[in-house]
Formats: sequence, structure tokens, C-alpha cells
Amino acid sequence: MSSQIHPTAFVAPSAQLGSNVVVGPFSFVDEGAQIGEGTVLDTHVVIGKDTCIGKNNRLFAGAVIGRPPQILGMGDETRIGRLVIGDGNTIREHVTIHPSMYPDEETRIGSNNLLMIGVHLGHDCILGDKIVISNYTQISGHCKIETGAWLSGMVAVHQFVTIGKWCYAAGYTGINHDVPPFVIVSGHYPVEVRAINKRGMARAGLSVEQQDKIYEAFKFIWRNDGPVLERVKELAARDGLDENVKAICEAMLRSSQQRFGRNLELQRH
Repeated sequence: MSSQIHPTAFVAPSAQLGSNVVVGPFSFVDEGAQIGEGTVLDTHVVIGKDTCIGKNNRLFAGAVIGRPPQILGMGDETRIGRLVIGDGNTIREHVTIHPSMYPDEETRIGSNNLLMIGVHLGHDCILGDKIVISNYTQISGHCKIETGAWLSGMVAVHQFVTIGKWCYAAGYTGINHDVPPFVIVSGHYPVEVRAINKRGMARAGLSVEQQDKIYEAFKFIWRNDGPVLERVKELAARDGLDENVKAICEAMLRSSQQRFGRNLELQRH
């Protein structure tokens, strides 16, 4: 079946649309954009130049995807990179996602994610799969959000932060350093680890034994006296460490390499 383009929509001649794509009223698809099979653009959706969107995505009214980053000194002739989005994502009303600020690089969004109303993803972010980001949460540039993370409403994330897999951030959290996998965090400046994300472990399909090992690691790291980093180093040195506990330790050790706890800062261009 061919694409359905509303008479009031604009699709640039060089844009490529797969089969069964729907472009709703007053939507705009810029030059070089690629939109995969079965993707639906609601009314007033804007797709920027050279943006690549996969199959079976749903973009709701007013989403602006792939327009230039918010950077001082950037003009109409400034060369920028691309935005690449996977399959099966739900992108709700007024979400904004920016491409890379670097000509040969990409902002990348995985598959089966839910971005709720008003979410912003800055340039050069990398998102995994099965992520939920709730209303009006703002993600600064150069951040990495790993698979299964869940950010509640109005969370603010500093540049170059890594948010670990299957973790959860409570509403209004201000995240200014890396977050390990599987934990619940809240508060701001600094954000603090509060508990283990039981629902996240269930969503990840972990066995009872795997979950118990993560709980044991949590108690050892965050419920004992003394510096947290020293306990992480002690735990990481043990033989036969569970792979998920190992992931928590490795994430925290990487974060400790940068003075503000944001490992990606070490990769600044």
C-alpha cells in the first residue's frame, strides 16, 4: 500500500517514505528524510533534514524531530549531523529531538520507547530500547540512557550523564551525575540512590536469584558505613560476581574516573 499524504502536508521531493506511511494534516517532512514502513505522523509534525525514522513509529501532534540543536552561534549554513530513530517508538505531543551537532555523527534513539508529552532530547544523545520518559522531562546534550530506564515527570538531566539500564528516577529529580543500573534515584544536587527498582528488574526478566543478588549488592554498597566507592571496589574484586552486580560496580567505577561523576565528560570533543 502506498503512503497517505494529507493535501495540506508537505513532503520534500528528496524525502523517502516507506509503504503505509501516513503524513497527517499540516505536517512537514524536510529534504533527505527517511521514514520507514507503517510510521504515522499526526497533525503538525515536523521532520527535519536527513532524519532517519524506522518502521511502525507513531508521532503525535506537534512533535518536532530532527531540527537543528539549540547552540549559540549556529547559523542556517552550519553543518550538523543526523538523527536516527529505530522502530516501534511512541513519540507524544510536542516532543523535541535534536540531531548531532557534529557533521559526521548522530543522535540515536533505539526501539520500542515511549516519550511522553513535552519531552526534550538534546543533541548527541544515545537512547537504548524500552525506555519510558514521562511528561516534560528534559535531557541535555551528550547523554546516554540505557535500555529499560524509566524517568518520571519533569526530571532534568545534566549534559554527559549516563543513566543505567532498568533504573528509575522519581518525579522532579535533578540528575547531575551518572546513575547505576537497577536503582531508584530521587532528589537533586546531588541526586541520591534510594532503593532497588523492583519493577525494573521484573521488566528486565531477571530471575528471583538474580534479583536477590542485586538486593544483596545494594545493601552492601549503600547500607554499610564507610565510603561507597571503597565498598564498590571491594565488591568488584570478588570472584564469580553476578553479571548484573558486575554491571552496577563497573558503572560506578567508570563514573568515579571523572571528578563530577559523569564518565562521558572524558569523551568531550
